[in-house]
Amino acid sequence: MSANDAIETFRLEARDLFEEIEQGLLDLESRLDDKPLIDAVFRGLHTLKGSGAMFGFTALAEFTHHCESAFDRVRKGEVAASIELVSAILAAQDHMRALIEDPVGDHGKTGEALLAGLNAALAGPSEPGRHAPPRAGAHTFVVEFSLPASALVNGVNAIGLLNELRDLGVCDVVGSAAKAPLLDALNPTECHLSWTVSLTTDQPQSAIEDVFIFVMDDMALKIEAVQAPQATQDQSALTPAEPGETLSLEDRQRTGSDSASAPRAGESVRVPAERLDELMDRVGELVIAQSRLRQIAAASLDLQLRSVSEEIERLSGELRDTTMVLRMVPVSSLFSRFRRLVHDLVRDTGKLIELICEGESTEVDKTVVDRLADPLVHLVRNAADHGLEGPDERAAAGKPGTGRMRLSARQSGGEVVISVQDDGRGIDRARVRARAETQGLIEPGAQISDSDLLLMIFQPGFSTAAAVTSLSGRGVGMDVVKRTVEALRGSIDVVSRPGEGSEFSLRIPLTLSIIDGLLVRVGKGRYVIPLGAVEECIELSLDNDQRSRGRSFISLRDSLVPYLRLRELFGTGTPPELHQKIVVVATAGERVGLVVDQIIGDHQTVIKPLSKVHAGVATFSGATILGDGGAALILDVANLIAAGQRQEAHVRAAG
Repeated sequence: MSANDAIETFRLEARDLFEEIEQGLLDLESRLDDKPLIDAVFRGLHTLKGSGAMFGFTALAEFTHHCESAFDRVRKGEVAASIELVSAILAAQDHMRALIEDPVGDHGKTGEALLAGLNAALAGPSEPGRHAPPRAGAHTFVVEFSLPASALVNGVNAIGLLNELRDLGVCDVVGSAAKAPLLDALNPTECHLSWTVSLTTDQPQSAIEDVFIFVMDDMALKIEAVQAPQATQDQSALTPAEPGETLSLEDRQRTGSDSASAPRAGESVRVPAERLDELMDRVGELVIAQSRLRQIAAASLDLQLRSVSEEIERLSGELRDTTMVLRMVPVSSLFSRFRRLVHDLVRDTGKLIELICEGESTEVDKTVVDRLADPLVHLVRNAADHGLEGPDERAAAGKPGTGRMRLSARQSGGEVVISVQDDGRGIDRARVRARAETQGLIEPGAQISDSDLLLMIFQPGFSTAAAVTSLSGRGVGMDVVKRTVEALRGSIDVVSRPGEGSEFSLRIPLTLSIIDGLLVRVGKGRYVIPLGAVEECIELSLDNDQRSRGRSFISLRDSLVPYLRLRELFGTGTPPELHQKIVVVATAGERVGLVVDQIIGDHQTVIKPLSKVHAGVATFSGATILGDGGAALILDVANLIAAGQRQEAHVRAAG
């Protein structure tokens, strides 16, 4: 691995650490006395500092050391955790990110200001001296260690390790040069020293091991408990040891839960996203080739060929499912970042906001998660600035002083629905209409449906804000939301009730690459309907088709289901088949029938994007290649139904 690859790996790992630290800090705000949370934040800062020093991010390591020391004091009970301390570390974390992305930049003044804020948050009664005396539960360890000869060259700081041991309690250090060579054979870049440390601490043995976490693989380390801990509530977290019993890392690895021979839960491998994309492309090509093979085998009398075709079809299907699962991630990875955003919005707006997240275990394609981050940021900021009222206005309206914002995700057929809901004032329709007329989007006095009026807020440059703020008012955010969702073949629903709040629902396909589809024929063309939207298929005879002219409803188990004639919608110019079929699909909570001439069967559909010329055709979400080399368009069910309903309304109005 090159130096650049190693640094990029560190940056990726640092992002995960930042997320863990941030979530721990946000949880700590409501549970300031939660010791496991305090320990978790401390460990995250400690790991970030050590990794930064190892990879040459000296400024990051030095700055993070101050934050780590602050939480170490909290961990030892010298200072109480506070909201001010949490806010100071959150602000410092943004500075740490900057030190990683631009390590050579001039960040000195920013860092000094942040450290001043950190010191102010720590101000208060504390115990004098560098070390707090051991409390109840203190115990003594003898730690013997020596570093590899290449330690100095690799940037390992032995004095730093000893200082970290001192931070754990009271210790005596004895160094030894017994293994050092004679002076004429001594290489000054090599380390030949060893140390014996007697440490009295109230921390568990794992805390000592954490000091050596970055050099543990190459060094010699032995930890011996020589005094059993006194009774303490934390005793269950300690490694049991009798006086004089040696507990080296090798012993713990042979006998403990960290055994190398035992399977480790949650073990994972980091893979670049572009490699997963490439893998999905290869699987897509395999699915197309398998479809061609199946068609050839179906026309052949060779039983062996048919058997091989069926086996390859099974294997390619399993490979497709496995590859798609690799790309699926829970939306919790998306929702978690909005806790920090809402925390900052509370500070910036002066409003009280409670964030509720639901359906975080819902899984979607990683590409979808990455591309939805910015649109959701705009929706959340818009809800905080325009939707939710201040405490005084809410009190006057008889509402609780704290506004409620809800982020939710759920799966609906082949889609995932992600909603941003607030219990604020709702959208002012009169203001939206006035703004739309001013911008020439609608004619003054023109009739427009409520849903179309609400969707006006997604027009470029559209804003109803009375003044531009640091959060919104320039009319650029909601346009980004619309473009991004449409690029993902999704749609947006808006519901708003005056005085009660608004809800924005983004409907996005679960995956962007391969879907199960139902292949149908309309006229001479073939089309694919996403199988996740299909409920059932029924027959529509020619007589029933003629009797239903002008009505377009069919009775299905005591309920009326409207249907669209795709032959007319697509303008095929072909006469209807003798026995047409109705494919009943469900979208946005309603059931609609699509009349086709023939149902060919199920089809593993590799989605290919349309050309730029055809990208604006909303009724199709893409195309796919069939086994015979022909192409079939993939229907966008939601937009198709909307187009059909508009066409029927136009016909009725003309009649």
